[in-house]
Amino acid sequence: MRHTLISRPRTPGGLRTGRTGSTALALGLVLGATVLVAPAAEGHGYTDLPISRQKLCQNRTVSDCGPIQWEPQSVEGFKGFPAAGPADGRICAGGHSEFAQLDDPRGGAWPATPVTNGQSYNFRWQFTANHSTTDFRYYITKNGWDSGKPLTRAALEPAPFLSVAYNGARPAMTTVHQGRMPSGKTGRHMILSVWTVNDTPMAFYACSDVVF
Repeated sequence: MRHTLISRPRTPGGLRTGRTGSTALALGLVLGATVLVAPAAEGHGYTDLPISRQKLCQNRTVSDCGPIQWEPQSVEGFKGFPAAGPADGRICAGGHSEFAQLDDPRGGAWPATPVTNGQSYNFRWQFTANHSTTDFRYYITKNGWDSGKPLTRAALEPAPFLSVAYNGARPAMTTVHQGRMPSGKTGRHMILSVWTVNDTPMAFYACSDVVF
């Protein structure tokens, strides 16, 4: 947010005069502080269907989450996944060390959403600020992956099971993508949702634990 300060008459020495000048100076300091702390209008979002780890932290279903509990929309990392993006073992946190709790498998004990092979499903994103978008992609872990270890590319199926192109359009503040859960899965798995921003080098990441 930008603020324009109104200039007041000055004395020859350059100082504002009288109470009006003091008020303007105080106002300028307040507005200047506002400029320093006001957040930039960036796009942010997370998944809540199936519920993501960052949302589980925000709603206190899971404790000891660190700062992500106050900003579940902020798991932002470089785009280009899987060729680029967050390093293996740091994918769920988008590469942010301050959100490392999201990469912690917690012994495979994260709450998991029950799902069914091939079922029709509404994958839902919530945005605190939307953004020009390239696409959304949804990946799932392979059968036999180790849920007791942090997520890696090798643990994921190489191709997304659902892709939704936006070609630069902005998604609605609550966005639902209709698709189907993959077939042939059993037991616990993880869905990695990737929102690729169109006009920055960034993407947003959300890991959701599910059980078939």
